Amino acid sequence: MDERIQKYEDKMKKTLASLDSELATIRAGRANPHILDKLTVDYYGAPTPLQQVANITVPEARMIQIQPWESSLIKGIEKAILVSDLGLNPSNDGKVIRLVFPELTEERRKELVKDVKKKGEAAKVAVRNIRRDANDAFKKLAKQDVSEDEVKELEDKIQKSTDKYIKEVDAAVDAKSKEIMTV
Repeated sequence: MDERIQKYEDKMKKTLASLDSELATIRAGRANPHILDKLTVDYYGAPTPLQQVANITVPEARMIQIQPWESSLIKGIEKAILVSDLGLNPSNDGKVIRLVFPELTEERRKELVKDVKKKGEAAKVAVRNIRRDANDAFKKLAKQDVSEDEVKELEDKIQKSTDKYIKEVDAAVDAKSKEIMTV
């Protein structure tokens, strides 16, 4: 593939990967340990990702179990969960913290789907902005020593990439929306 297009294609891939990781943190009906990905805990004075200080498991469909490697971390982990935007109440027995996921209401599901669509729209805008940047760069090439036909060919290729990534964004949004609406 042409290296002039490859760098824009890579940016589009990163946009899609970013959307996927954002969608993974949105809570659907069942317990997903990825919703804890953004949480950090104060570990000896340094904010540390939760995965690096505890074992996270999903023993049941609607429960996440967090087992800190040091029992002194329990209070810190509970505090991090409470101040996050997860809307979950942790309960602990002195050794492990359990997060029980309540059944989502129809209204909350619709709100989450709206949020997913918003994130998808933002990803599409990002992909289109990358296409615009690419087309601007190709137009600058035309002023140098590249033929108009070659510039047109590059613009067609970047448009095909844009279409492909926008389809992938739509597919990711649809899949996540279905997952949220499934009771």
